[in-house]
Amino acid sequence: MQTGLVSVVIPNYNYAHYLREAIDSVLAQTYPEIEVIVVDDGSSDTSREVLTGYGDGVKTVFQENQGVSAARNNGVAASSGEFVAFLDADDSWLPSKIERQVERFRSNPALGLIHVAVNEVDADGNSLLERYEGLEGNVAGELLMLKRAGILGGGSGLMVTRKVFDEVCGFDTRLSTSADWDFFYQVSSHYSVGFLPELLLRYRIHNTNMHANVAAMERDMRLAFEKAFASASPEISRLRRQAYGILNRTLAASYFKAGEYADFFRTAAKSVASYPPILFGTAK
Repeated sequence: MQTGLVSVVIPNYNYAHYLREAIDSVLAQTYPEIEVIVVDDGSSDTSREVLTGYGDGVKTVFQENQGVSAARNNGVAASSGEFVAFLDADDSWLPSKIERQVERFRSNPALGLIHVAVNEVDADGNSLLERYEGLEGNVAGELLMLKRAGILGGGSGLMVTRKVFDEVCGFDTRLSTSADWDFFYQVSSHYSVGFLPELLLRYRIHNTNMHANVAAMERDMRLAFEKAFASASPEISRLRRQAYGILNRTLAASYFKAGEYADFFRTAAKSVASYPPILFGTAK
């Protein structure tokens, strides 16, 4: 392991259209000690041609399609840095993102994860929303409450030490839409979280984002919650009924928005059964 080196892992699946912007944003970082690993997860578009153009400046790993969690884990396995950061191939960073996160880790090495404020952009890169409401400190309970103020930017906003990544065994390869949440929770259940309220990530919102699949989100979040409560402290265990009530309420809202009304009624009923006060709006 090289001390001071930041390994940046970019998982890519058929995002040739955005991939160059993502890689260039890493190569433009002000922090000098960075290695870039792109894991192409079985793309069928022109991603290979884009990657070939970078020569030895970018390390590439080509694999059959295994999903984003496996791609991230395999990228880390091929890396050698003290710190690890991830960037989805359709997102990009501002130039000082890595430098500012390393500075924060150096000032407080006990932190398990550091994330940043986010500028959400549309498919063409136009700004939609600036988000500064990231959580900081001991946040495991707040994550279980599925607060909008969470770990911002998905996988693209975080940095962890390799030590912490190894301790939580990386990303759960059984998960897709909730892989980020599960990773955040596993880290935050053992470590304090740091937040930089600076717009350092451009997070792209478009119609191919995974969270458009509500059924997959439900399957993944139920599995992630089972994991969370299987090893929960007594303090966290007391949140179980309320957390499941909020999870089911969130799923019900998503199913309603998607026009899937049978699943809306099913999950809405589960929400009230899990935590009856939610019916009166007392669950936050």
